[in-house]
Amino acid sequence: MSISSTSPSQAPGQTAHALRTLYLVRAAFSVVWVGLVFLLANSSPALTAALLLVYPAWDVLATFGDLRAIRGTGETMLPQYVNIVVGSLTTVAVGLALREGIPAVLLVFGVWAVLTGLLQLLLGLQRRRQMGGQWPMILSGGQSVLAGALFVVQAHDPTKGVTNVAAYSAVGAFYFLLAALRLHKAIHSTH
Repeated sequence: MSISSTSPSQAPGQTAHALRTLYLVRAAFSVVWVGLVFLLANSSPALTAALLLVYPAWDVLATFGDLRAIRGTGETMLPQYVNIVVGSLTTVAVGLALREGIPAVLLVFGVWAVLTGLLQLLLGLQRRRQMGGQWPMILSGGQSVLAGALFVVQAHDPTKGVTNVAAYSAVGAFYFLLAALRLHKAIHSTH
């Protein structure tokens, strides 16, 4: 039995609304972050390093938003808690990798993308059964696993840089936007 201020019939709609808003915020953040990386990558290594630290930290904060959105729904929260731990460790690892150079940062982002992609894939499959509108998150999780593996391979190529991470984030923004639009459609088809 879950303790919630909403009735069980209202919880899925309210959860979908909250997740849609979160997905839109995540997409907007990623678009701004990508723009800043492309703008600053060649001219300001210090600001680019700060952006690389901010990205996994932001993901941790967004995961807390996800937890808040699903509170009281009965949904298992283990994937989000694991994601918070993984994202926090990634933020620290990126800080350490920045001392070694971009190849080390790509390696850290690659491992992180694989782990969070698997979590996102599992969470999307779980939510698909509960409220629908999750196929973009499922695709995004699978794409994240593949991109992470590619980052690990690219970490050994000196011609690869942070713009590869930005391109990955841009694709993630697209998937968050699609998920928000899909949830919007799902919300309005139930009313």
